[in-house]
Amino acid sequence: MPVRFTKMEGAGNDYVYVDALREVFPDDRAPAIARAWSDRHFGIGADGLIVLRRGERAPLRMLMWNADGSRGAMCGNGIRCLARLAFDHGHVTSTTFDVETDAGVRRCELLADGTVRAAMGHVRCSAPIRLDIAGYGIELVPGDAGNPHAVLFVKDVDSVDVTGFGTALQTHPAFPGGVNVEFVRIVAPSVLQQRTFERGSGETLACGTGAAVAAVAARSHGFADAGPVEVRLRGGTLRVVGDGPGLAIEGPARTVFVGEAELPAHC
Repeated sequence: MPVRFTKMEGAGNDYVYVDALREVFPDDRAPAIARAWSDRHFGIGADGLIVLRRGERAPLRMLMWNADGSRGAMCGNGIRCLARLAFDHGHVTSTTFDVETDAGVRRCELLADGTVRAAMGHVRCSAPIRLDIAGYGIELVPGDAGNPHAVLFVKDVDSVDVTGFGTALQTHPAFPGGVNVEFVRIVAPSVLQQRTFERGSGETLACGTGAAVAAVAARSHGFADAGPVEVRLRGGTLRVVGDGPGLAIEGPARTVFVGEAELPAHC
């Protein structure tokens, strides 16, 4: 039987969504399905797969798998799009509601301007560390937003070797489980420019948790103001608002298309 899906994107960070409150979906086969459907040449094309289910600690739950089939605990743009999908499908009637993730419960809100806000929890950054990567000594700021991050402040995000450094850091002993890597340029005290290499997916057009970590890292170094921070990504712009456990990201969440797909025979 074919499975109905919705392709969505938030600032270019795109996922294939399955509403498992409507569809029968085998979670045990999700890693292989994520790999097949995420393929941009032979599949639907996406940064990964996200499944919507009922939660135990919240009305809804988000399950996600990266493009390589690995499990993801949290995704800022992914949860914002899931919130839009859940509301549009009638699973919630309020514009503010909680979603359970593997990283904890996160509050989502559909805003009047059409964007979606998602709480990121208590995003943390630690002291900078210096590593030797591919013959270069680089300084980065480790961070956590329910998933691991490393922020590198650079002068020019357009010329940096995102894939080279990002790939090398996935196997570095400092990050035994891999890491999302943010390459960040300070444009102004309230504006950042960012590119991201996501573990399990490679370079993506946007990363919501990465934007939150980048803003916290920039604030901790005195590069950014305490107020809202605009993060300009290759696929669009996100706003980081609040601080501490009240930190949240705001941005677009759009349905690209809907369709049906057969489950891959080999999974």
